[in-house]
Amino acid sequence: MSNLIPISAVIGDRSYRIKIQPDDEEVVRKTLKMINEKILEFRTLFAGKDMQDYIAMVIIWFATEQLAQQAAGQEMEEMEEGLGRIEKLLDDLLKEQP
Repeated sequence: MSNLIPISAVIGDRSYRIKIQPDDEEVVRKTLKMINEKILEFRTLFAGKDMQDYIAMVIIWFATEQLAQQAAGQEMEEMEEGLGRIEKLLDDLLKEQP
């Protein structure tokens, strides 16, 4: 735990002091950049809201993206399993033929 490094995480108009693993710094900084870019995008699309609304929109967007990626990964896994079963059936059929 002592090898955690402090960074300043800016989200919207607020700065948060957090401690992270050094190996995670690049990913955390890229994530913060993406979050702030999305906040800016939503501020452009939906004028007149306050920062808390934009942050909530980004959280909903981010969570939806994560769930969509998980679902796509699960669909791919199921498709691979199905193709594997078809391949096995074809192999078995070819073995049975003279």
